[in-house]
Amino acid sequence: MREVVEPRARDAPSALVIMGEPVARSLSPTFQNAALRHAGRAVEYTRCEVASAALGQTVGAMRHARTGGNVTMPHKEAMFALAAHTTAAAERTRAVNTFWWDGDALVGHNTDVDGVSATVAALCSRGLQGDVVVLGAGGAAAAVLVALAQSPLTRDARVLVVSRTRSRAERLVALAGGRTAVLARVSDAPWTRAGLVVNATPAGMHDSDDVPVPLEYLRPNTAVFDLVYRREGTAWVREAKARGLPAEDGLRMLVEQGAAAYTCWFGEPPSRDVMWQALDVPRPDAHAPRP
Repeated sequence: MREVVEPRARDAPSALVIMGEPVARSLSPTFQNAALRHAGRAVEYTRCEVASAALGQTVGAMRHARTGGNVTMPHKEAMFALAAHTTAAAERTRAVNTFWWDGDALVGHNTDVDGVSATVAALCSRGLQGDVVVLGAGGAAAAVLVALAQSPLTRDARVLVVSRTRSRAERLVALAGGRTAVLARVSDAPWTRAGLVVNATPAGMHDSDDVPVPLEYLRPNTAVFDLVYRREGTAWVREAKARGLPAEDGLRMLVEQGAAAYTCWFGEPPSRDVMWQALDVPRPDAHAPRP
């Protein structure tokens, strides 16, 4: 049985990477390197494209160089299986997006929960009115469900998970606690009672204007949170804002999970201002007022 540890590295990594397939468009190196330079740290954060079959070998080779970093799709659940030690957040989500080394032991953590929590708090700052509908049942959805279960804004809300893979979704439901149910189709959700909709699927990720849920389904005061991020915003979020809905894509989540990871690696928080300046995109602050 592996040890559950605190989310703090004993020794700071000598190098940092983001692993995934693909990672060419990841913005993590942009804001992490800016934060590292601002703090005067001689550490570089790079991209590392890794096929699923090569993940174990690639991670093993990082041990001697004391390389830590982040993991993105599709490796979060596989990284959880590789970790010798995990944090409570990783155990709850069964997924790892942040890692470092404790001696020769790989430590896995999940800071996606921090990123989701920050975005939900911003979107629902005036309170949540209705159900929460989560689209997807992968590692990202797991972080969403854990964050929802921990947030005082959504802890008592009914959570509906929409996934075509019912068995996978049912495993995630145990993470949420409270009143949680699984739905097979988007059309099955009671949209007239939805107060928050979270897209945890890849819809809209690859230069696509695909929308996970037609906005015509939603009430005028439903908040929209798309975990997919693009510099210009996803089509779904742009349309939601045009309709006057409080809406965000995954940029706040990206920066907040990255800031939480940086704090784990180095024992102190980075400058979020520097991170946002490096991205050169508007920093989300205000949302459309609820009618």
